[in-house]
Amino acid sequence: MGKPTGFMEYSREKAKEQPPLERIKNWKEYASRLTDEALQIQGARCMDCGTPFCHMGIEIRGTAAGCPINNVIPEWNDLVYKGKWKEALERLLLTNNFPEFTGRVCPAPCEGSCTLAITDPAVAIKSIERTIIDKGFENGWIQPRMPKLRTGKKIAVIGSGPAGLAAADQLNQSGHSVTIYERADRAGGLLMYGIPNMKLEKDVVERRIQLLMEEGIEFVLNTEVGKDITAEQLKAEYDAIILCTGATKQRALYMKGSDSEGVHLAMDYLTSTSKSLLDSNFEDDKYINTKGKDVIVIGGGDTGADCVATAIRQNCKSIVQFGKHPQLPVNRADDNLWPTDPHIYKLDYAYAEADEKYGKDPREYCIQTKKIVADKKGHVKELHTIQMNKVINDEGYAYFEEVPGTERVWPAQHVFVAIGFEGVEHALPEQFGVKITNNKIASVGKKYATNVNGVFTAGDARKGQSLIVWAIKEGRGVAETVDAYLTEYASL
Repeated sequence: MGKPTGFMEYSREKAKEQPPLERIKNWKEYASRLTDEALQIQGARCMDCGTPFCHMGIEIRGTAAGCPINNVIPEWNDLVYKGKWKEALERLLLTNNFPEFTGRVCPAPCEGSCTLAITDPAVAIKSIERTIIDKGFENGWIQPRMPKLRTGKKIAVIGSGPAGLAAADQLNQSGHSVTIYERADRAGGLLMYGIPNMKLEKDVVERRIQLLMEEGIEFVLNTEVGKDITAEQLKAEYDAIILCTGATKQRALYMKGSDSEGVHLAMDYLTSTSKSLLDSNFEDDKYINTKGKDVIVIGGGDTGADCVATAIRQNCKSIVQFGKHPQLPVNRADDNLWPTDPHIYKLDYAYAEADEKYGKDPREYCIQTKKIVADKKGHVKELHTIQMNKVINDEGYAYFEEVPGTERVWPAQHVFVAIGFEGVEHALPEQFGVKITNNKIASVGKKYATNVNGVFTAGDARKGQSLIVWAIKEGRGVAETVDAYLTEYASL
């Protein structure tokens, strides 16, 4: 696909970004599109691979390899190279319900599995994907798709994150009537409140929600199943129910001082910030404000990075992020071979901003918090830490040991805990009588059905915390299962 010699003639070009010291003054998306001409050149870099690993969509030892929703990437790369943008959009939408989300916030395991990435920088797949869908909206190619027939079957989807939205979209297009229940005041789940505005502006989410509504999907907001409406009521009213509630139970920090004022769970911080921005542009003061404060983020993942970027925009005094693992290598490690996603050192958006503003990468590696100390009023004032060594024993198992003499005290008036998620919240699935295994809603086999007839599950609630693109795959998968359950002839 693309130009046969393009990968030898052209270099990879990154998406345009606002300079860090400029973008931290606002909450707009920091990345923008390349020109059409530049993206045609990037499409030309796509090789005519015998086996295009970019869209194989599997996991190898827990690491993603290729696109989980099996986007046929070489085909739309070739169409973009030829300037056939509308045709590229049609090909993209065959496999991806929401390219405007994945084109912005997906970590792009497809690029890690690009054949060109064995020796050179990968094809700029994510940048091309985003532009295809954005041009689709701008040119009016994206219009409401109305189902030709209605089956008379009614489906309730609980949770409006990417898995729930994808399931609803697929089932609605097959003619079923779908209602999405969401306990928050806005639809979108983590797309709306879990991902900061500078990575995904919320008008992009609202645009898609509006389109889904125009296509016939009903959204019931501010409604918590189990409190505002019971599981029994839903079972009586709907022919099938899909639980897409996510893995929203955050992992807490249990140590001396962790209950001090000023210690917050990361998602509480991010959610309150996004909601206040949307509700009042921060005029309501209903958010955690770190202005002029020393901030520490505990947890080295993407959620922690989003806390870093948020605190910087609030003009915090200082920012540090603690991680328990060593710094990643610049190149792939021996056990991280292509075509799996590369686990390598990167200066992502939040860290580039901290580096520019404060003069250093905010990440501290192999560090363990020993205790949190509060002042006389009960508010956090400092953290005590020690450095750790990661040791691999003879059996290949890793463990950490403290390094004597590396104790340190860090000033902090705000601490954000971003150490992951335990899994699904139990109250709602228990109302439906579905089984929970390892903090995930248990499915029967691999077909998304639960132990309760007519009740299905998908997304992080079933799979565990994962990527948006995996959530879309789950949503499409459960839709196929529910469609087959409701009809003699499965149309999906």
